Amino acid sequence: MMELRLSGSGGQGLILIGIILAEAALLDNKLAIQSQSYGPEARGGASKAEVIISEKPIHYPKVTEPDLVLAMSQEATNKYATDLKTGGTLIIDTTFVKDVPAHAKNVLKLPITKVAHEQLGKALFANIVALGAIVSLTKAVSVEAVTKAVLHRVPQGTEEINKKALELGMGLIK
Repeated sequence: MMELRLSGSGGQGLILIGIILAEAALLDNKLAIQSQSYGPEARGGASKAEVIISEKPIHYPKVTEPDLVLAMSQEATNKYATDLKTGGTLIIDTTFVKDVPAHAKNVLKLPITKVAHEQLGKALFANIVALGAIVSLTKAVSVEAVTKAVLHRVPQGTEEINKKALELGMGLIK
């Protein structure tokens, strides 16, 4: 079983990538639960999506000790990385996160938003870049399933640039 928490600011598309990850797990014939929460601000406040992916029945629908936390803002890092599992991975977007919590031992610093902006012309695709990095790192879902789920969920006419964003994210993981 893998517990993932995707966090950042409202408007960064974290809930969308949570939904995509859960859908990809189902396409891989795994079980998945996806939930989300965000502050009262529609944009700018800390938000998170949580996904549990498992081969076996999931008995509790909330992430309690995430194996992986994606933090795409400093506020989200401070708020949502506190209960990272011992040995778990914290992925931070170096574009916005400067202070890494002392308790996080396995930290992956990636220029997620910077890559989206420089390579795709818009920071808007940072969520899909992050998703590619997560899939490449965790192997929680197959590349085929996540690609299919991305193409199913993104706005019509943006399929190719989103596929490129996914590939760029995968390329961030050596």
